[in-house]
Amino acid sequence: MKRLILTGWGGGRELAQSGLAEIVIPFHFQFEWGPLPREEKLSAYLAAYTAELGHAEHWSDWVRWPRGAKGRKLSLAEFCEPYDEIELWFGATARDQLQLVWLLDHLGNHPALAQKVGLRLLDSDLFFGPEYDFAEGERYITVGDIGAEEFEIAKLAWSAYRAPTPEPCIDLLHRDLSALLMLRPALLQLLAELPSPLTGLGATEIRFLEMLDWFANTNPLFHLRSLRDTYVWGEVELGYLLEGLALGPKPAVAGLGDELRTIDLGNLRARHKVYLRSRLSLTEFGKAVLAHQEDFSRHNPIDRWWGGTHLTNDRLWRYGAVLTKP
Repeated sequence: MKRLILTGWGGGRELAQSGLAEIVIPFHFQFEWGPLPREEKLSAYLAAYTAELGHAEHWSDWVRWPRGAKGRKLSLAEFCEPYDEIELWFGATARDQLQLVWLLDHLGNHPALAQKVGLRLLDSDLFFGPEYDFAEGERYITVGDIGAEEFEIAKLAWSAYRAPTPEPCIDLLHRDLSALLMLRPALLQLLAELPSPLTGLGATEIRFLEMLDWFANTNPLFHLRSLRDTYVWGEVELGYLLEGLALGPKPAVAGLGDELRTIDLGNLRARHKVYLRSRLSLTEFGKAVLAHQEDFSRHNPIDRWWGGTHLTNDRLWRYGAVLTKP
């Protein structure tokens, strides 16, 4: 039996070394932060390779190819055809679940492949390393085969997330999503990052303000995930959120290095050094926001993306007990 594994951010390298499949294909799109890639870019990524594509713009560019392996320039669907089993190994994180529904939406358009697809749920909270034996089942839960219901839910979820407002994702929560075990929790985590009707801030930004009652540096904010209790963003995105709180016209946080304004966003090492030496505290305005006496968005610019929704001060979709339209 020839087995192929498609996986998300977490397990590409370790799965490739596990011997559980002939080929492991990792996917690295980040759908939870920034504007979504254009549909043309996503289609070209999965289609047959062309000379117009740049580095890392084709699925095959991310694969650790065994010696003598063929098929690097095929479309993903064509490459999958000879395999008897196509396993999707994805974690419970919002990042992995978004990649999962995107891939299922694509594979569902290829009926011959759809019959071969199975799903395993990776344990996203454990460190990926040699002490965890994939072959012994220490890193994953076998969820089972993917059928018509799973493909339908994935198609609906991917379409809803790409919509220009969050309303289709709210509507999706009224459906039974249990066929994709971790999709509902991931959607709820994503929706919690929309601005609150009370503060204009998402769940992670509010937790930052709350944690500054106890901590004065960035390490706990970024790395004490269980205490922060929000799981959507990686360290880079957490830094962007913190900068939004600290470097706007009316900051809620004091003490973050002002030189971050001029350091290139791609210079992660220099930015990390500034984070490490910063000593943070709440401003009086930050305390008022935390007490629900002020709305952060009424005093500071908002310009970011949530799926297909462009959040700005004039178009600030807020999520609380119900979604509040701008």
